[in-house]
Amino acid sequence: MSKNIVIGLLGSTLDNTGKGSKRWERWRPTVSLCQHEDFLIDRLDLLYQKEFRALLNRTIKDIHTVSPETEIVPHEITMHNPWDFEEVFSVLHDFSMEYCFEQENNYLVHISTGSHVAQICLFLLTEAHYFPARLIQSGPGRGRNSLAPGTFSLIDLDLSKYDHIAGRFQKLQHDDISLLKSGIQTRNTAFNQLIARIERVAIRSVDPILLTGPTGAGKSRLADRIYQLKKQRTRLQGPLVEINCATLQGDNAMAALFGHTSGAFTGATGPRAGLLKTADQGMLFLDEIGELGLDEQAMLLRAIEKKQFLPVGADKEVTSTFQLICGTNKDLPQACAQGKFREDLLARINLWTFHMPGLRDRKEDIEPNFDYELDKFSSRTGRRVTINTEARTTFLSFATSPVAAWKANFRDLGGAVTRMATLAPGGRITIQQVKEELQTLQQGWTYNRDDEDTNDLVIRILGTKKAEQIDDVDKATLTHVLKTCQNSSTLAEAGRRLFNVSRMHKRTSNDTDRLRKYLAKYDLDWQQIQRILPKD
Repeated sequence: MSKNIVIGLLGSTLDNTGKGSKRWERWRPTVSLCQHEDFLIDRLDLLYQKEFRALLNRTIKDIHTVSPETEIVPHEITMHNPWDFEEVFSVLHDFSMEYCFEQENNYLVHISTGSHVAQICLFLLTEAHYFPARLIQSGPGRGRNSLAPGTFSLIDLDLSKYDHIAGRFQKLQHDDISLLKSGIQTRNTAFNQLIARIERVAIRSVDPILLTGPTGAGKSRLADRIYQLKKQRTRLQGPLVEINCATLQGDNAMAALFGHTSGAFTGATGPRAGLLKTADQGMLFLDEIGELGLDEQAMLLRAIEKKQFLPVGADKEVTSTFQLICGTNKDLPQACAQGKFREDLLARINLWTFHMPGLRDRKEDIEPNFDYELDKFSSRTGRRVTINTEARTTFLSFATSPVAAWKANFRDLGGAVTRMATLAPGGRITIQQVKEELQTLQQGWTYNRDDEDTNDLVIRILGTKKAEQIDDVDKATLTHVLKTCQNSSTLAEAGRRLFNVSRMHKRTSNDTDRLRKYLAKYDLDWQQIQRILPKD
């Protein structure tokens, strides 16, 4: 039969109130807990220190008076400083590891006695299931001199059982994800799953994050939102420092990143802190990190691992602790193979790697992002701009069609909205502005050859005889694959773009091998496609 077994500390202060018979007029947590008629304690495991043995004996005697059914098992422990967190936690942890818990019993941990440090440690050990128990908290009645046993409450640490608390956590997570998405109600399933994963990592991790994806996919905006989320949760105190590594060239790169002393080189008229030091206690976003020189990469690796680096011209290292986010549109593993990027640095920054899909891979999200860009224009200019139904339908129909290349992704979309909104007569975009904008976009994308006929492209790559043996549906699929390969730097990048949805539902995914096997069905390989369909 299940027994109620309470584990608690003998309270050297609260359990020691009252002298002689007057002690029965005071609330004493350990004794009072055993006085409740509606709650029988079958066994009480009481932890005590040697110097309080007299108090222990008196407490045992009093419990036997009020609850003779309760078996009391004393456990002597040694704590030199009950306010030393490490010592108290170690003592209680060791006790939990040596205690023989029986599955059929109902265990409770009493947290109303002991120092605040001890109470916190008991809470943590119970939450982590070192004590497979619930918490029990007791308190005095309407006055400490009351003869009543006071009150008690049971606390179950399984928060999923508390609907209200669970609802608050769900709302908090929803708000966090909404912040990362700039409040945009995105519809692409794979992208929403990606953001949900980023939210969990951003809250819990201080390790570097690597954001990959094509230019204009939103890496910079996401980095800013991650910073805002961590700042909101007080995970960061310092500023967000952002730099495009493509602008760090030559001798100035080292000085810009790591700072310099006065007179370190010609033109260094005064000391400079550098970006890494400026980002201390904050976040450093290094966009296009693939453009960083090898010497700077070596210095950056040390700064990540040791939190220290040497400014140019200095003989003493400085310290800086920052959250690092890197962005790139390059294939960094390939850059490592070519000797253009350090493998040890890549190994350090790609613990958390997230690939940002391009706009063409998120057609469901074009409409909500269109509305977001229109609202952003209105906020920026102070001029409210709307769009009529016909114009909206025409633009979105084009935007989600295969003809729309969206070479610069969200930068293209933002530019299109800005141009139409600026020219809108009376603050309302009409079909005329949309038609003019579609011409502008298509002219800018002509170098992508997206207007090339599907049949002509398949003939070009396979020859007339083979092309005639393929169904139209297969031709359309092959054309999309060929264009993706043409606009990708590597086979791996093309694979990620083509299988961006299915890969989210797999624990591991070899997109490169999947694409290689698909091409092999038509006797094609990567080198052949790159030779026949070179990038413009």
